[in-house]
Amino acid sequence: MSANLHIDALHLAYDTPRGPHVVVDGFSLALAAGEIACLFGPSGCGKTTVLRAIAGFEPLRAGEIRLGERTLSSLQQHLPPEARRVGMMFQEYALFPHLDAARNIAFGLRRLPRAQQQARVAEMLALVGLAEAGERYPHELSGGQQQRIALARALAPAPALLLLDEPFSNLDGATRERLTVEVRAILRQAGQTAILVTHNEAEAQAMADRIGVMHGGRITRWMETSAR
Repeated sequence: MSANLHIDALHLAYDTPRGPHVVVDGFSLALAAGEIACLFGPSGCGKTTVLRAIAGFEPLRAGEIRLGERTLSSLQQHLPPEARRVGMMFQEYALFPHLDAARNIAFGLRRLPRAQQQARVAEMLALVGLAEAGERYPHELSGGQQQRIALARALAPAPALLLLDEPFSNLDGATRERLTVEVRAILRQAGQTAILVTHNEAEAQAMADRIGVMHGGRITRWMETSAR
């Protein structure tokens, strides 16, 4: 089940020979369950680093990240990525080339009984509009189809939060425009809480309920979108 997300005064930095290099400075965010937000800004503004911190790949220098009733990260606590119930979808679809679409989707369901795995895979294939593609391999799918299979795989374990890191950047313009609308509809149908990171304003407007404009490691303003 999706959950609400609260980030309070997040501070992230990297150690360098000249001292700490601050990447994210005082970042705060409140996201309701089922809401889709976008972090929008140029390269180097800290948006992907925020996603990595939420996923558990970056330790905090200060602040707190909570998902539902659980604290994911603080100065006192750091849950490992696999314990967070946070899914990620990247620029690179990262589908396993030696597995067909169904087995790619089932990869994160290995702890479930086989019958439950098969039922969930069928549900996810139907959700992304590829019910007949389960036996096809990644090289037999178009770029847009591969991205939808990657989305199905990310949604299959029922994450409380889904993070999307520039997921459409490797697609041509027409496919990107079509897929942003399709993916938003899929996330809406699933009731999925999600954060999208992009530097493409049209993509942000089509996907998100609201857009947080980032500069210098923090959100400078929020914009409502026409998609809402």
